[in-house]
Amino acid sequence: MRPIAADWKELRFGVEIEFVGGNPEHVELLPGWIMSLDERQIDDTGAESGSELKPPPIQWEDREQIREMLARLQATGADANWSCGLHVHVGLDPWGEEAIPRFIEAALLYQEAARNLLNTSEARLQFCPPVTREMYDRFRSDPGSDALYRKGRPQSHRCGMNLAAWYDIGTVEIRYANGSLDYNEVINTVEFCLRFVEAIGAGRTLSADPRQLAIELGAPAGGYPQPKPAPQWYRERMWLEDALVPVLVPLARRLVQDGEILSILPRPEGILVAIEDANGDLFKHLLHLPSTGWEAVRLLQE
Repeated sequence: MRPIAADWKELRFGVEIEFVGGNPEHVELLPGWIMSLDERQIDDTGAESGSELKPPPIQWEDREQIREMLARLQATGADANWSCGLHVHVGLDPWGEEAIPRFIEAALLYQEAARNLLNTSEARLQFCPPVTREMYDRFRSDPGSDALYRKGRPQSHRCGMNLAAWYDIGTVEIRYANGSLDYNEVINTVEFCLRFVEAIGAGRTLSADPRQLAIELGAPAGGYPQPKPAPQWYRERMWLEDALVPVLVPLARRLVQDGEILSILPRPEGILVAIEDANGDLFKHLLHLPSTGWEAVRLLQE
């Protein structure tokens, strides 16, 4: 790909703002903004809560829309806790699909520096795993979105630098930032992502040191959302899920073709396993563990 310089302020972007609490159904939205009410987060009690707010594709000059919508969210009592993330999509319009190999290479070189600069919390690492050399090799031999997804649980399908987003909406998605409803933290994150994408598209060589990377980009060296520790019960739940997933994968794939386990939750009447198929559709099965092995009791409908 021939490097193409662009003005980072002219790049189109979107930001997915995850939050808990508040009253998402009744937040008045600016034109084009979307409240994804099916995208729920986990509050400190373990209950599903909040939502995900996102703008239409906007540019840097439109950033005051973000300030306004954050204020409206906070006015309803919304907050960003340890379960929330801040995902920035940056349009690749100036470069197109032929730039994808360059951006995969950039992820391999700089993803650790970006993760450290943006303070990714331990609880969120499963939602933004690294791009691998195997992905690059797969893409070179068979270009397409399948090469850019990680296999495994659906939480892990989208890398911290998610280039599969190009095939969905024409963007690269940078998923490392922790959740925040603070305007300065959100906009600092957006600025870093815009500057980073423009620099890679322009063919620049950058430092793999987090602070030096920010300096070379002209991005803020600090002021990003700070990590918030997950409660002990959540960490224990994740340890238990990690132990159970390998045991339940064969059953999940019998119940749902090409199914991947999304979550495992205890219920008074058994174990609730949520399984996602290749199309992203979710199926919830209630399981019992009799002495002879796991038994699928019923498929739950919501």
